[in-house]
Amino acid sequence: MTDAIERARTALSDAGAVVVLTGAGVSAESGVPTFRGAGGLWKEFRPEDLATPEAFARHPRVVWEWYAWRRTLVSACLPNAAHRVMAERALRRGNVTIVTQNVDGLHARAAREAAGDADPTAALPLEVHGSLLRDRCSRCGARSEPVTVDATSEATLPRCARCGGLLRPDVVWFGEMLDQGVIGSADAAATTADVCLVVGTSALVHPAASLPLRTRAQGGVVIEVNPEETPLTRVAEISIRGLAGDVVPVLIGETA
Repeated sequence: MTDAIERARTALSDAGAVVVLTGAGVSAESGVPTFRGAGGLWKEFRPEDLATPEAFARHPRVVWEWYAWRRTLVSACLPNAAHRVMAERALRRGNVTIVTQNVDGLHARAAREAAGDADPTAALPLEVHGSLLRDRCSRCGARSEPVTVDATSEATLPRCARCGGLLRPDVVWFGEMLDQGVIGSADAAATTADVCLVVGTSALVHPAASLPLRTRAQGGVVIEVNPEETPLTRVAEISIRGLAGDVVPVLIGETA
């Protein structure tokens, strides 16, 4: 393990460009629930049945009620050591692109906290599945800061200030296309990266899961940090078993 950490530290320190891909395992350490699996029902609904455009068209009030509840839970969570050190490294070195499959906004929050009064842009993540903490108009597509949601009736649901369309959470639902600008930027970062650091993801959900393969195909190094083996383990040159909050600060902290 020590040898793997030292090799990973050296590769990250020497890299001209780094892309970091994160998944649910990073946020789980901050207490963000997955909302799936055993016991994953909300009232009588499964999350998979609510996170669709069809569900929103049929039952917008119920979908908004669920997302408002989720926002309350996620808003009480704080960025952990892994979120913070990634943001600090991106701001300090300027050669890190953070790509996340998470919708909890913790990477963005860590970026703003690390930047203080400075510009956080260098540490803001590419959110390939969108953000739970942002709204989007279901009619014109305009994005906006989240509003307080009154889901007592369809008449009280939030509306777009621009066109009057019904607002929705700015997340990618089942059956929807990813934002091609976001995934294109992520793909470009992975293709040109010297190192792809994959943290807390099972590397099963595509196209994000293919990003480490892009780096590898161009001769870059793939480093995996995960408590368990994943399908990516056999592809990674360096695979480190452990929690993100414990391992990532050792790899890319101020002294790394």
